[in-house]
Amino acid sequence: MYSIFLKEIRSFLSSLIAYVVIIVFLLLVGLFTWVFAEGNVLSLGYSNLDVLFFVAPWVFVFLISAITMRSFSEEIRQGTFETLSTKPITDFQIILGKYFAAICLVAFAILPTLLYFYSIYQLGLPKGNIDVGATWGSYIGLLMLGACYAAIGIFASAITSNQIIAFILGMFLCFFFYVGFQQLSNLSLFGGLDHLIQWLGIQYHYDSISRGVVDTRDIIYFVSVITGFLGLTYLVLDRRKW
Repeated sequence: MYSIFLKEIRSFLSSLIAYVVIIVFLLLVGLFTWVFAEGNVLSLGYSNLDVLFFVAPWVFVFLISAITMRSFSEEIRQGTFETLSTKPITDFQIILGKYFAAICLVAFAILPTLLYFYSIYQLGLPKGNIDVGATWGSYIGLLMLGACYAAIGIFASAITSNQIIAFILGMFLCFFFYVGFQQLSNLSLFGGLDHLIQWLGIQYHYDSISRGVVDTRDIIYFVSVITGFLGLTYLVLDRRKW
């Protein structure tokens, strides 16, 4: 698994994908946090990062799908997955190696935003006038959300040998799991089950953990989504051997 992880990291860093993803993410969230949005830090004068944590999940829909689209689709298209499967490593170790490489890149993208937190912490009146607990909770939620998106993107990449299709499918699934269940519950079509429908969506748990209270139920949800999509990826790859 470690060898696969290193291979994927080298592959990311040897191409423009990693650098473009990180730069675009930082540029977009930075502009919305400090300049574009009506609720940006400078216009409101409040010491918080609410805009960043609102915008980041939407940006991640595109960027994480771009990171993961080639994970398996490229291997399948080139016919190297069969060769990889003959090595003394299980399919699940291959999946985990590629998955953790994607997570590593997501973490690298999030890490520089700590400069925004430090800047707002220093600019607050008095200094440090920011809800540190809620901010760290939001960072944990953002990392868990990125981990879910990465698992979804890996699954989308395993379905097809076409990177563009994998990218579009990954975006659709990430978008639906983030906001789709929330919108379905707002339609009030399911009566007493509306809250359950809302609970199935990533946004519900992301908003919950962003309040600064790390509830084990939210962690279990994120882990379940990640495990579920990685398990589906394993099943898809296993069927390709038949």
